[in-house]
Amino acid sequence: MIKKVTIKERIIMTKMIAGQALAKVLLDWDIDHVYGITADSINNTVDGFYREKENLKYIQVRHEEIGALAAAADAKLTGKIGVSFGSAGPGAVHLLNGLYDAKMDHTPVLALVGQSATGVMNTNFFQEMNQDPIFADVADFHKQVVSAEQIPYVVDEAIRSAYAHHSVSVVIIPDDLSGQEIDFNGFKTKAIKAVETQVVPQQNDIAAVIKALKNAEHPILWVGRGAMNARNEIIKVSEKFSLPVLSTVPATGAIPTDHPNFMGSRGRLGTKPGFEVSQAADLVLFVGTNYPFARYLPQNIKFIQVNNNLADLGKQRDADLTVLSDAKLFFTELLKSDYTVAPNRFLKAAQLDKKNWDKWLEDLAADDSEGLAAEGVIKAIRENAADDAIFGLDVGNNTEWAIRQLPLNKEQKMTMSPWYGTMGFGLPAGLAGKLSFPERQTWTISGDGGYAMVMPDLLTEVKYHLPIINVVLENNSFGFIQHEKLMSGQALYGIDLLGADWAHVAEDMGAIGFKVTNLQELNEAMKKINKLQQQGNNLPIVLDAKIKNVDPIDTSFVQVDPESFDTQAVTAYRKRYNIDEKSQPAFSQLLKNIDE
Repeated sequence: MIKKVTIKERIIMTKMIAGQALAKVLLDWDIDHVYGITADSINNTVDGFYREKENLKYIQVRHEEIGALAAAADAKLTGKIGVSFGSAGPGAVHLLNGLYDAKMDHTPVLALVGQSATGVMNTNFFQEMNQDPIFADVADFHKQVVSAEQIPYVVDEAIRSAYAHHSVSVVIIPDDLSGQEIDFNGFKTKAIKAVETQVVPQQNDIAAVIKALKNAEHPILWVGRGAMNARNEIIKVSEKFSLPVLSTVPATGAIPTDHPNFMGSRGRLGTKPGFEVSQAADLVLFVGTNYPFARYLPQNIKFIQVNNNLADLGKQRDADLTVLSDAKLFFTELLKSDYTVAPNRFLKAAQLDKKNWDKWLEDLAADDSEGLAAEGVIKAIRENAADDAIFGLDVGNNTEWAIRQLPLNKEQKMTMSPWYGTMGFGLPAGLAGKLSFPERQTWTISGDGGYAMVMPDLLTEVKYHLPIINVVLENNSFGFIQHEKLMSGQALYGIDLLGADWAHVAEDMGAIGFKVTNLQELNEAMKKINKLQQQGNNLPIVLDAKIKNVDPIDTSFVQVDPESFDTQAVTAYRKRYNIDEKSQPAFSQLLKNIDE
């Protein structure tokens, strides 16, 4: 006989502390892990996580900044909101670095912030701060709850806001409130991520783009993160219209990096062909990007911009033609055209420029006569990375080297800090990668400057048995800043770094460490790493690569063309970067020598 449940018994069954109700809201949104450090002003919230620990993992980081950066990386890699938390006062402030990274990359992140108990608020209590104004700039949604019953409702609203606006949400929770019992049965309203409205291009706009392509002699395609879901379409458009393709740095992989039509990127983190081909273009088709350096392209280039955000059209450069459309839908319509362009001199010269550039990087990688080259380390990563590897990149020269050589041509994923550019992003990005994709091989690539900022959280990787391969490119210098000082004629002051045996430190922290100083040691280390992976290793690895301190080639302005630059400038540039005319002829020369 089925026992009838009274209303009073139902109420008893739904009683729980507000912190647990909060945890249930996170689970309803398919959130399975949160990052943070518990403390007296957020203990009750963490106790709520404990009560749902079977499904919601609390990842205890060693610094709240790491948790916030990892949450941002989670969202960038998966499209699913990342969550971190911190206590009142210092814990809250520590979150800001990661939250600003999320804000500037339009990434949905939720921060749960502890606050002093309501009974002592406004009495100048220990660590008490007026926290809402602190988060007003970084977060579109920022509210402090005033009752225990509000907590699950406000958190649910915060998550919806973050998804809807691709932004940061902050919920401030006085600790005594999250420990109070409330009645909670969940929400009937479905937890669903914002469904993006697809912006369909107008046919007259497609016709105008086709007309412009017909009239151009040297057109190129330039894609950004808004086109990351259109890889096949990008390939087809490139091949149909014989368009060399550039990408913004964070969109690397939008087209396979080994495709002969892919030139790389333009700028300091770019490539020689990326600069030269875009410099020689007479039409640039910008799709899915708000590339900030478009303003520095030659003014005589016809500029077509395709974006699904009306506010971004013409934001960085006055456009000759704009198309309001999603990237994939735009490419799909473009492919319906009867117009096709056979491979021509411009495309063939571009392909040869790319081939020469790749060979030059390979030669750099193979030479350790004066010390291990960073290119050699990145090549070793490329050759040993899985087809679905995750790469978390730090900020600095290491980003330059990685972007130019990493394989992003199959199912690999890469995340970085492109707009905010915060050092220390690499290791927390690796945490996020392995937690979000536990079955996939995960690499982080950092310089010794960025790695030293966040290195204590190697303990987090050890604690949670995360076999992440952390590569440290140590050159004992803030190399990216070193270049700026060299270019401005300043003294190399304040950029030297004290080195360390990062492999030995890793061993002392419970991880596995390898120190390499030449190609032979590097190759041996990679063999051991592969063997460890095959054996089911569950410990993080640190590959401490002692590289020579060289100033990597600056491709923001490639001065090798005697038709565009005076002899003195060309000679100086080639000498500075050891880029000889025989192996790296100017694009204009390649163009002259190509037969139709």
